[in-house]
Amino acid sequence: MQTHGAYVSRFGLDNHGLDTLKSAYWNLGSAALYEQAIRRNEGHITADGAFVTDTGEHTGRSPKDRFIVQSDTTENTVDWGPVNQPIPRQTFDAMHAQVLAYYQGREAFVLDCHAGADPEYRLPVRVVTETAWHNLFARNMFIRPDPANLGGFEPAFTILHAPGLMARGVEDGLNSATFILVDFDRRLILIGGSWYAGEIKKSIFSVLNYLLPDRGVLPMHCSANVGAAGDVAVFFGLSGTGKTTLSADGTRTLIGDDEHGWSERGVFNFEGGCYAKVIRLSQSAEPEIWAASHRFGTVLENVVFDPDTRRLDLDNDRLTENTRACYPIDFIPNTSDTGVAGHPTNVVMLTADAFGVLPPISKLTPEQAMYHFLSGYTARVAGTEKGLGKEPQATFSSCFGAPFMPRHPSVYGAMLRDKIAKHGATCWLVNTGWSGGRAGSGGERMRIAYTRAMVRAALDGRLSGSPVVEDGSFGLLIPEACPDVPSEVLRPRGAWSDVAAYDATAAELRGRFEANFKPFEAFVDDDVKAAGIRPAA
Repeated sequence: MQTHGAYVSRFGLDNHGLDTLKSAYWNLGSAALYEQAIRRNEGHITADGAFVTDTGEHTGRSPKDRFIVQSDTTENTVDWGPVNQPIPRQTFDAMHAQVLAYYQGREAFVLDCHAGADPEYRLPVRVVTETAWHNLFARNMFIRPDPANLGGFEPAFTILHAPGLMARGVEDGLNSATFILVDFDRRLILIGGSWYAGEIKKSIFSVLNYLLPDRGVLPMHCSANVGAAGDVAVFFGLSGTGKTTLSADGTRTLIGDDEHGWSERGVFNFEGGCYAKVIRLSQSAEPEIWAASHRFGTVLENVVFDPDTRRLDLDNDRLTENTRACYPIDFIPNTSDTGVAGHPTNVVMLTADAFGVLPPISKLTPEQAMYHFLSGYTARVAGTEKGLGKEPQATFSSCFGAPFMPRHPSVYGAMLRDKIAKHGATCWLVNTGWSGGRAGSGGERMRIAYTRAMVRAALDGRLSGSPVVEDGSFGLLIPEACPDVPSEVLRPRGAWSDVAAYDATAAELRGRFEANFKPFEAFVDDDVKAAGIRPAA
């Protein structure tokens, strides 16, 4: 096996059974990975220098193809079900053997990196990929160690990434040709059958979500930023709800855009990069993300470009709605050098309400915050997962990240409740979705400018002293006024031309909330149940 790269760990690939490779490229920089990716015909370079590629059939995650090895370690700690599907060790071992056989005689790209900006809770991760561009993706997304320390690097978790290997579905004990398999005992992840790079990122997020609660750290699917006075804000939300957009605010320092931990020391980023949706990205409305998407070193997935000029067409959804840009976090101006900060002053829960009936912003009591965290109501946007239709679908995803939470939601909910109480955070529910009607049926997406104004007023304290009005449909506390936002925008019922249709739609959504929360009632106190949403509200 030929070895390339200046930073090769003494903990070699033979420890992973990869001793029959043709070549191994270790810890290459962005320029070298570009060269390898172009040599291997993995994609193209755009006019502005970004690397663009397409991921074929899979333009989003494949949640039905994710499995966790069921063992003595995980038997009573994983919340088994359709999200966390069990797999016997024999099946994992058989697929592991297939991955090792697949890599025989091939080139491999190795990245040694960290997940977790706080050294106290940092997870050393090794990512082995069959393509250069996936390695560049991982290099952008994770935290890169000091090169001087790479010689002694030893991973605590390893990803073997083989997207070109197709499983045999049921014959292999799986659901399809795609597989994302996690073994917490061997500290090993196998990924195959999908070229979508997000599987790499989210598999490590899921690992941290399992490991960190035992260390008193709440893992959060959220973005985070910090103001000049040291006031920290976290933004919970699923894909498409605005985590990346709202946290990339030039008036505040960005800590991270998607995944964080909340420890006894404060908040810390899990990642070293951003993975932003860029469909119909506006240079005027989101200049920081737009600029980062047009830079050398950025990886673009499924973004359409002109084959002659190599100019991007960010409005084109021909390949998918889920177009993505992956770039190092320092491509965004005013980012944290350390990725760590203090305890949150404000906790913002983002929802993209496809029904158009939730207020654009409301202040939550601690009990309501617990309720909405466990409910995790939003709308899945077409393209973020395989199999979704073109229309948005209302959904409930507990903890605003159920697909990535191996433990029962009540574990994370109780931790959030305790941390909010201990540190006195103020909680808000922000609807970045639709107003004036349902999505696709007369509703319009909330203007980014209005949402930014509301969030800024909440974070800088201007909304804290504003009188509130209780919403008659959902019991939420709506500020009577907000600077730079028309008062009629704050009240969703008044935005509908057909008030009777609003009332009917709101009643329908209340019923959905009630049905969704029933499984959680046994895990919460009576005051949280009393703060819940019911049809008769």
